[in-house]
Amino acid sequence: MNNEYQALTFDAELTAEQQTTLKQMITFTQTAMTQPEHAVFVLQGEAGTGKSVLLNHFFAQMAQKVEAPRFLVNHPELLKVYRQIAGATPGLLKKFFERPTTFINKAHKQNTQVDLAVIDEAHLLLSKADHYNNYYGNNQLADIINLSHVTILVFDPEQVLKTKSYWTTKQLQQVIGERPQQWVQLQQQFRLQAPVELLNWLNDFVSGEIIKPIELPATDYDFRVYDDAEAMRQQIVARNQEVGMARITATSGYPSTLDGGKHYITEGQFKLPWDQYNFTSIPWAEQPQTIDEVGSIYTVQGFDLSYIGIIIGPPFYLTADKRLGGVNPELATDVEVFKHRADLSGTDYENSKVALLRNSLNVLLKRGVKGTYLYAHDPKLRDWLNQ
Repeated sequence: MNNEYQALTFDAELTAEQQTTLKQMITFTQTAMTQPEHAVFVLQGEAGTGKSVLLNHFFAQMAQKVEAPRFLVNHPELLKVYRQIAGATPGLLKKFFERPTTFINKAHKQNTQVDLAVIDEAHLLLSKADHYNNYYGNNQLADIINLSHVTILVFDPEQVLKTKSYWTTKQLQQVIGERPQQWVQLQQQFRLQAPVELLNWLNDFVSGEIIKPIELPATDYDFRVYDDAEAMRQQIVARNQEVGMARITATSGYPSTLDGGKHYITEGQFKLPWDQYNFTSIPWAEQPQTIDEVGSIYTVQGFDLSYIGIIIGPPFYLTADKRLGGVNPELATDVEVFKHRADLSGTDYENSKVALLRNSLNVLLKRGVKGTYLYAHDPKLRDWLNQ
């Protein structure tokens, strides 16, 4: 297991905030087990606040105390890591870890329920039927709650990435309804070892606020902006040789080509294949050859990278008033993102497209532990950033 994944292990040290929350989760679960109603605990916090680490501690403690526990992960790359860790952790079985659709379909077929279901990245759960993924219900979270006595879930609406899994906090509240529940928000940022000034600037940048110049205090965090994507790639390769786990990533916005059957991203002298999906059992970033590929939200969401290079693609542009307010969904090339749904139409549907694209960029911006490098396709945005 690569050292960059050690934070996901079930014995990682917890902070005071996490220890307090862990006690709340255990107390909530133990109390709910004595009551007849289905109960839900919601753990919130933006990317990098240690939600998965806390969830792992909780599951490791509770897995031996309840009947047939399940840890559900909709992100295939994360599921691979969890199963690797479980296989090397006494008392944890790989069969405890499943995709939500697998769990739901199996439970319905066998007419069974579990005492405890833990859901990481619940914002990736399907909120409508999706026959492509063999899900024929109306809402995966509603199904899981009905199939488990206690449901513990991690939720971050800013990491919602597709209309078929479109969630807002209001929708989450509606699904949970009047059931016994507790909500806790984690605040402390762990992943990015960056000063708060940069963290705030990145949040403003991706949310469409006016992009103001930033003067960073003395810091070891390596934040750079490039006007040459190939130069950025070369620096990422150097960082990968030094410390490992440095990778290039990109948003969507680059059309598929017939060039060798691969989906290439080209920016000037830069040209590498976009690895949108990883069908192997080894996480994308752990494969040495991926230094010569471009990752995506599908290959890096939920993961720590030491350094990340991000190509901000054609859908994003700088507006006249110096905002990343320019988001053009028509230039997005990932057809899976905007699939239509009957309960989302008109202005709401169009607004959701912009929000989903912003979320995809936000996910990438919260991956680099030691450094983040940016290159923008839009010339005006690129020039302004370089100034």
